[in-house]
Amino acid sequence: MFLKRLFDIVASLFGLLLIWWVYPIVAILIKIKMPNGPAFFCQKRVGKDGKLFTCHKFRSMTVKHGGSSVSVTGDSRITPFGAVLRHYKIDELPELWDVLIGTMSFVGPRPDVPGYADQLKGDNRIVLKLRPGITGPATLKYRLEDEMISEYVAKQKAAGDARPDQEIAVEYNDTVIYPDKVRLNKYYYEHYSFMKDIQMIFATVFGFKVKFAGEEI
Repeated sequence: MFLKRLFDIVASLFGLLLIWWVYPIVAILIKIKMPNGPAFFCQKRVGKDGKLFTCHKFRSMTVKHGGSSVSVTGDSRITPFGAVLRHYKIDELPELWDVLIGTMSFVGPRPDVPGYADQLKGDNRIVLKLRPGITGPATLKYRLEDEMISEYVAKQKAAGDARPDQEIAVEYNDTVIYPDKVRLNKYYYEHYSFMKDIQMIFATVFGFKVKFAGEEI
């Protein structure tokens, strides 16, 4: 995948040079809107070959939020300004640096916290041969993941499920959404196409759908 890595280097460097001025503006706004915490969120994620790396984002949650990595719409851990950053994917702009240094790619599986990708078994572990991506087939299909999980939680609550919302959300992610993400990422690895990468990048930026693995995502 030499062409893929070459594209990552050139495109991320160009992107950083083009929008570098956005970073201090967003950082200052975070310090104003969400004081008592850093502007950047740095966390260990599972990368290529299962090795941990530091993923960089703009902070969108309260500092002492704790809890699960699975979030839903209206999650109290996400600040109002953080919700705006997430909605427009601005929180992910610092990942351009991760792409440039080679710990991430523009297209690939989303970088997981330990406990997910590193726990994959059998053939599913081929996903770990990929660099995590800013976007990818699973990211496109579940671009409204928070809303999807919220709808499921509301449906379960209406049916009489008395468990905490977060417990229901984690169960839905672990039994339905995450296995489907693994399926899509396996297909991506087994049927890799540089042109499909470009198509998915444009689909991410402009919000249209693409055909992938026999479905529209």
